[in-house]
Amino acid sequence: MRFPTRSVLPGLMVTLVLAAGTAACTYRNADVAADGQASPNARTGGGAELVDGSRTKVALVPGGAHPYFQVWKSTLDTAGKTYGLGDVTFDETAEWDQQKQNNLLSTLAARGYNAFGVFGVSPTDINTTFADLRSQGFAVASLGSCPAGGEDEADFCLSTNVELAAYKATKAAIEAMGGKGSLVHVTGNNVDANTQLRIKGVKKAVDESGGKVRLLQTITDIDKDLQTAQKAVSDLMAAKGDQVQGIVATAYNPAVAAADAVQATGSAAKVVAIDDDAKILGAIEQGTVAATVVQNPVGQAEVGTWALALLQTEQCAMRTPGVEVDSGSFVVDKANVADYDKDRQAKTEQLKTEFADKLLDCG
Repeated sequence: MRFPTRSVLPGLMVTLVLAAGTAACTYRNADVAADGQASPNARTGGGAELVDGSRTKVALVPGGAHPYFQVWKSTLDTAGKTYGLGDVTFDETAEWDQQKQNNLLSTLAARGYNAFGVFGVSPTDINTTFADLRSQGFAVASLGSCPAGGEDEADFCLSTNVELAAYKATKAAIEAMGGKGSLVHVTGNNVDANTQLRIKGVKKAVDESGGKVRLLQTITDIDKDLQTAQKAVSDLMAAKGDQVQGIVATAYNPAVAAADAVQATGSAAKVVAIDDDAKILGAIEQGTVAATVVQNPVGQAEVGTWALALLQTEQCAMRTPGVEVDSGSFVVDKANVADYDKDRQAKTEQLKTEFADKLLDCG
């Protein structure tokens, strides 16, 4: 079972025209007529412009319920209207179970959906699901998480580079600690490939301190729910609180729990969290949380939906099938907490440019 992290951001739609060139695609949002078809002037465009998405039905399917994915739904609804898609749906299983997710995908395919953005439950088994969907002629994106092992049977993966995000978070924590002291890492499911990458990113940043920072403890398997995380962090502070100068949290529930614990105990430990939960942002403004690293779920849903439609209509193909693309991560502290979202919006625009210019073949 894997749990992502949470982010909240209203839907962003981008209209951008790139200069045409031999190695670049041109794109803009197709004008949509009242009947849902792209308007005639839109059809005259070329490259990565979606000419007619009316027969494309996109489903975004997380592995289960989690706050992180809620913004996918609103972004998908907006994208469906913007690009004139035949239909869109956001659906999830009640439990984090790969077989149940597979059954849901089969049901959606039977209902006529033909393009899928999927956050797979099992990083080691999801490639079988991707291969099955593609064998039926469906466009498939791995959104929010890439399969384990470096191979991806989806058309592309658009996800946070979680190792890099954890590295950024740890560097921010070390800076807040004054460059020395003991650090604790609190995170998600130990068997999840993403958790192992986060652990690697934290270790890299600690190693770069040259021994000035010690990784006191790594606490895994505490992102199941907030209560689990709160107990684990409370136990940590009771047993070792006086030894802890910093806490880096690389999963949603542990981040909230760490922020609450430091505030409740009056600890001087510097906390760096993940994502932009309102409680975390408020704590940054108050100074009880040093920073957070936010992700880009809107970019995943918006750019993912747009690219899936181009693939399903066969206007474009991936230059390198299964390519992994970092959707972005951003350090937010007291200095930029009021306007950090500008950087995330800019990253979403840049992602669309990258797909049109480098990743899609629309010749």
